[in-house]
Amino acid sequence: MSNASAASVPGRPRDPGVDERVAEAAIRVFGEAGWSGFSVEAVARRAGVGKASIYLRWPSKEALLGSALETRMADIEAIDTGSTRGDLVELTRQLLRLYLSDSGHATMRLTLDGDKVPEIRERYEALARSQILAARAIVRRGIRRGELAQSTSVTVLLDALCGGAMMHAMSTPAELRGKVTAGAETYAQQLVDFVLGSASAAGRGEPPTH
Repeated sequence: MSNASAASVPGRPRDPGVDERVAEAAIRVFGEAGWSGFSVEAVARRAGVGKASIYLRWPSKEALLGSALETRMADIEAIDTGSTRGDLVELTRQLLRLYLSDSGHATMRLTLDGDKVPEIRERYEALARSQILAARAIVRRGIRRGELAQSTSVTVLLDALCGGAMMHAMSTPAELRGKVTAGAETYAQQLVDFVLGSASAAGRGEPPTH
């Protein structure tokens, strides 16, 4: 990323434990309060460190959040399991893992605040780009293989799948997060089968089932 990172600040104390706590705190504060509520003071309080210690590592709150997002939020990996269903299940699994992780709320906040600050815009754009490229490649490959109808709408199919994964995570109460995470594999398969079934029915010109 183009922002000044922790490693580029001269004289920065080398304490990985502090770095880890601050990065975790930054992700959580951003996830809970968004950019409007994000501050070095709030992060310092959450991490249990002094503001001066943070400023020794990051010159601004923009650089702090940009660095935390870069290290804590992984892109969606390219997928090719050999079948369209397998690919879509793996995509859904990765999305659920992203949304249900400790960084999940921050990931969702990026969709609202990602274009407001240059230092976090790059992370948002990279995450969105990796998701779009991986997802579209799966559907287009499925159409070429004949596993999906030629009339399949790439956009509609992916909106249903990716939106379903996000809403499943967003609607999960904190006290059920562990249980939902444990059942993510089963849910991923159920969601993919439902979306593929609907896409298949649409390809045959059948009315949607309820």
